[in-house]
Order: sequence, then structure tokens, then C-alpha cells
Amino acid sequence: MILAIDTSTQWMGIAIYSDEQILYEKVWKTNRRHTVELSPAIQSAFAECGESISKLEVVAVALGPGSFTSLRIGLAVAKGLALSLHIPVIGIPSLDVMAACQPIKDMPLICVLKIGRERLAACNYKASAQSWVVDGEIYTASALELENRIQSPTLICGEIDAEDRKILERRWRNAIIAQPANNTRRPAQLAQLAAEKLRANLINDVVSLAPIYVHTINSPSMP
Repeated sequence: MILAIDTSTQWMGIAIYSDEQILYEKVWKTNRRHTVELSPAIQSAFAECGESISKLEVVAVALGPGSFTSLRIGLAVAKGLALSLHIPVIGIPSLDVMAACQPIKDMPLICVLKIGRERLAACNYKASAQSWVVDGEIYTASALELENRIQSPTLICGEIDAEDRKILERRWRNAIIAQPANNTRRPAQLAQLAAEKLRANLINDVVSLAPIYVHTINSPSMP
């Protein structure tokens, strides 16, 4: 049984995965109340499923980029559970979770997350036969800077508000923006990615695992 935790931004979520099934999934928007909302939400999830948290075998956690405080809260809870239950922890970059939620298309993909001050954290992906593959480092950009980078038909998904959408859609022939339902980071997808890593024995060291903080990301020059 895998518990997936994503507290990257104000949109947070949890999921419970067991025997190739999603037993529970919840995504909600919090007003910087990660500390008081996360642990009760996890307890409620197990109660609603009629399962015991003692049955957990793995904890999966989204690593960001995202809010400094919210990432620390999610990782602290994940590490606390892993240490107390003597189980492994698996960290997945939040933008990789977003990419995995998108159907494979014959065009590039850019996934974005809000990081404040009208800035976005973004990562480019290219399609392989079965999945999206990271194509470069994570970077930061405004919606306008991102628009200037788009020179060919590109799928864009993630935390895109109405103003960002208005700016990006000026490249109407090249910026293909995902529909709102496809712009949600699914904790169920985080759990599934963790299950794949577990089968490959790709687990993380619970002590050294760290989030991807915004201040560690470079802003590349625009083409």
C-alpha cells in the first residue's frame, strides 16, 4: 500500500494506492494551511477506506518545485511516516507528476507551477513511445517570457490562471493549453509513478531526500 502526498503549492492532494488500484484520492486548495490540514486529511482518508495506516508499505512525496514552507511540511510528514513505520520513501518531482497526467502527443510539452510574484516554474518534455521524458532542466519564467519561448506547436499544462492563459493564447497556433480538468496534479498519478520506481527498486534515502526549492532554479536567457 502506497500513500502519496503532494503539498507543492496551494493545491495539495493525497492518494492511497493498493494492489494496482486507487483506493482514495483527494485534491483541494488550501489557503496556506498545509500544517493543520495535511495530517487530519491523511487520517480521514484511511478511515474512509476502512484501512489502517499500519499497513502502509511506501510513502510517495512530491518534491516540487513549489512553496518553500509547503514543500517542507509535505516532506516532513512523509519522512515521519517512513521512519516511524520503517518503510521506504520515494520522491518524485512535481512537474513529472503533471507530465504523467497528459496524453502522449506528437509535440513538445511544457509543464508549469505557480511560484509567486507572477513567476512560473517550468520544465520541457518530449514524447517517447509510452511516456513523457524530461528535456532539459527546470527553469523559471513569467507567462510572457514563456510565450516568447514557444516557436512551434507545444502542449502547455499545469497551474495556469486566466491571465496566464490570455497571454499564452496569443501564440494561438503554437500554444495548445490543456483543458482545466487536465491541469490538475493527480496524487493518484504520483502514487502510480512511485509504484513503478518501487518495482525497479529505485527508493530514496529518507534522511537525505530534499525538496526542489525555487531559489535553486536558474532562469535561462530567452531565445
